[in-house]
Amino acid sequence: MDALIILFASGILTMFISLLKKPVLSLITASAGLFIAGSLLVLNFDHPLNFIKYEGLIFDSASVLFSLTIVVFTLLLTLSGYAYFSKEKDHTGDYMALMLFSATGALCMVSFSDLFMFFIGLEILSIPVYVLAGTKKKDLRSTEASIKYFFTGAFATGVLLFGIAMIYGATGTFKIAEIEAFINTNDTLPSFLHVGILLMLASFLFKVGAVPFHFWSPDVYEGSPSVMTGYMAAVVKFAGFIAFFKLFSVAFGGASDYWAPILIVVAIASMFLGNLSAIQQTQFKRLIAYSSITHVGYALLAILSFNSLLNVQSLWIYLFSYGFSIVVLLSVSMLIKQEDDSIASLKGLARKYPFIGFVAILALLSMAGIPPLFGFFGKYMVFSRAFGAYPMLVIIAIINSGIGIYYYLRTIIVMLSENDQESMIKTPHVLHYLVLSICAIALMVGGFVFV
Repeated sequence: MDALIILFASGILTMFISLLKKPVLSLITASAGLFIAGSLLVLNFDHPLNFIKYEGLIFDSASVLFSLTIVVFTLLLTLSGYAYFSKEKDHTGDYMALMLFSATGALCMVSFSDLFMFFIGLEILSIPVYVLAGTKKKDLRSTEASIKYFFTGAFATGVLLFGIAMIYGATGTFKIAEIEAFINTNDTLPSFLHVGILLMLASFLFKVGAVPFHFWSPDVYEGSPSVMTGYMAAVVKFAGFIAFFKLFSVAFGGASDYWAPILIVVAIASMFLGNLSAIQQTQFKRLIAYSSITHVGYALLAILSFNSLLNVQSLWIYLFSYGFSIVVLLSVSMLIKQEDDSIASLKGLARKYPFIGFVAILALLSMAGIPPLFGFFGKYMVFSRAFGAYPMLVIIAIINSGIGIYYYLRTIIVMLSENDQESMIKTPHVLHYLVLSICAIALMVGGFVFV
């Protein structure tokens, strides 16, 4: 709880410091706030130091770990996005403050103990992202991304509220533990509860970008600034999946016979549609968008096989490894000069900037699940834990992993090829090298450290 307050206060301070129109001061303030919040979370992991408590938020060891993950990714993206943010000296601090406010909501999303706090966290997380998606003011695609994300997000929020209302009507409580007890102690569940679960499931599938609620992802990913695409893919999706797991694997676990068959169909559809669409893409961020839909299908396996606490650990490792790859690839996307963000623009990247090319290749191979990179261990843990209950679904996931290797390798070949034309890659900022170095270490040794 203390880390959450520090994060929010840092956002306010960064916003006021932006009035000085000195981007570096905004960066220092935002980074310091994230570092202090992360340090408090590390201290809280084994030795709770909560000076402020609220029953709607429970920062146990798992929540602290999830919160620390959010802080780490937000810090990396803040550093990586500094070169982009600092182009507008008047608004650098505003953009960073909005990211900190959104991260505050993400911490609520992974620590809530009742549906009321969950909804508040979701809105705090989402509203700043709607704004940040449209910060490329001279690009119509950025405006389209912001509007599309806002309207579809507002619709999904309305569906979510209907679901929460029906669940409250059926159980008489907003508390997760009491909803779980109600479901586990009643042989016959009210129809209101079933409808509420179905509505909440639809809303969650939208938030994580699963089929058939994926339609916003490619346009929003493509139109948003690269740093915000990275934030949506790494932080927003991470918080959404952890909340998804807490609600459906814990609170609604006793009603899994009702929602699990739907999730199986969604997982299969997400894997195939994401992969087959990604193969056809020529734009880099659209490729990442469709690839992320496929990865949603893989992550849903952890929610389906929720019979032990180990599955939330496997989900965390999978999303943690995926987040580092996303930070790398979107940091590389920031270096592309062409406005169309084409994959062809990456031609010769590994030859002109060997280190950046090396880390980008690591990220692509990690997303493909190639050992011994971090992404391989993440996939292995999710698949192995799900195999006992859903062997055919895991086999389908492995087949899709093989399909995904094709377009990852195709992108790697483009990076390694010669480019005789004028370079379409911008000169990297020193912070890019710092962020990429951290991510490279994580991708190479993360699997051995965390598994």
